[in-house]
Amino acid sequence: MTWETVIGLETHVELATKTKIFCSCTTEFGGAPNTHCCPVCTGMPGTLPVLNEKVLEFAVKAGIALNGEITRHCKFDRKNYFYPDLPKAYQVSQLYLPIVRNGKVPIRTESGTEKVIRIHELHMEEDAGKLVHDPWLDQTKCDYNRCGVPLIEIVTEPDFRTSKEVIAYLEKLKSTLQYLGVSDCKMQEGSLRCDVNLSVRPAGSTQLGTRTEMKNLSSFKAIARAIAYESRRQIELIEEGKKVLQETRRWDENKDATFAMRSKEDAQDYRYFPEPDIPPLVISAEYLDDVRRRQPEMAEEKMVRYQQEYDLPVYDAQMLTEQKALADFFESCVTLGAEAKQSANWIMGQVLGQLSAKAMEAKNMKLTPSTLVTLISMVKEGRLNRNTAVKVFEDVFDTDEDVEEYVKVHGLAQINDPTALAAAVEKVFAANSQSVTDYRSGKEKAYGFLVGQVMREMKGRADPQAVNEAVRDKLSG
Repeated sequence: MTWETVIGLETHVELATKTKIFCSCTTEFGGAPNTHCCPVCTGMPGTLPVLNEKVLEFAVKAGIALNGEITRHCKFDRKNYFYPDLPKAYQVSQLYLPIVRNGKVPIRTESGTEKVIRIHELHMEEDAGKLVHDPWLDQTKCDYNRCGVPLIEIVTEPDFRTSKEVIAYLEKLKSTLQYLGVSDCKMQEGSLRCDVNLSVRPAGSTQLGTRTEMKNLSSFKAIARAIAYESRRQIELIEEGKKVLQETRRWDENKDATFAMRSKEDAQDYRYFPEPDIPPLVISAEYLDDVRRRQPEMAEEKMVRYQQEYDLPVYDAQMLTEQKALADFFESCVTLGAEAKQSANWIMGQVLGQLSAKAMEAKNMKLTPSTLVTLISMVKEGRLNRNTAVKVFEDVFDTDEDVEEYVKVHGLAQINDPTALAAAVEKVFAANSQSVTDYRSGKEKAYGFLVGQVMREMKGRADPQAVNEAVRDKLSG
């Protein structure tokens, strides 16, 4: 039998506000345990929460960007449950009237076609704390610094069929939120966490199977592996005549498998009721218009503009706009006077190459646009050949060192002296007479060897085009 995997996502996004959702505690990542909390975010008796207005603005911005319907009259609810990482034994969230409904996110599938992923809802809520497990002492300790950090939870319909579709959606979502400036989406710091709801069914069936939920997956790699494992596990259970249990499961990175945590709760298990300490929200048309007016230029808009304004190919425009920090870097290079196409070539080649090698995002690199522009200018002016410039780029990528000074100190400036080049050619020809004979007898590969030897003699500092011309002229003489 052929099986189909059906997947829906719940993505938790920490918002980039300076303070928490209902108090003035900092949202800064890290800090000594239990130093970023107060009586409000730990739910002490007699305290009252006050909504951070920036949280509402960020949620609305995200809702608009995800093509959703903004709920003009919404409210918060209490989700009652007790875990050690939630000291007040309830979470302030939104069940009945979430801030956003019915969004749409288009993605590109493996076959190159467009597929629309439906957003069921987006709601605001507070984060819980963090449990730290110490296997040596056999203890679990609570850090409440994260309690009350503002979240938006984005819930999709079960529209995914493969892990590649899931990753395409999450990459699009991450890019969108970073362009908006509502979150840094640092998965390694928990700013973007994903719960995967997964079931399987016979291909062609319209009835959903029993689903499991895999909690808090914090990397694209882990998400893809968890989907592959859980899909395979459920299929094997059904084919053996066993039942899939509706439950919450955790992903074990080391064992490459999921394990049962608890039976999956339904809404009634949480005993939701309206949050009594926070009044309902009424969002005016004027407020919505103002947020829409202040929406930044998004990736799709930049792609079109780059093609029109800078005459870049579609591929270049797409590559440059995948990360907001990369697009900002490119625009700064152009503003500083570098040619758009040259800047694009360096960014797509050298910059992305270094980022990939170091598993780094563009926003975290030390290299500045002015450094790259200086390198591009030195090549254009003939002060540095392209190959040497690439080596200099690699050497200063992590330090953003002054490239003019670096080239001077290391003696890397391009040699443009025709006399020195002619002397190098004579020396190479004299030492490699057999290669000269080979070329003249029709062996083209000998030409490349001779060029390489001249470049080596010039210590890589000659103009490659001038070397090619000098070698060819000598061979023709």
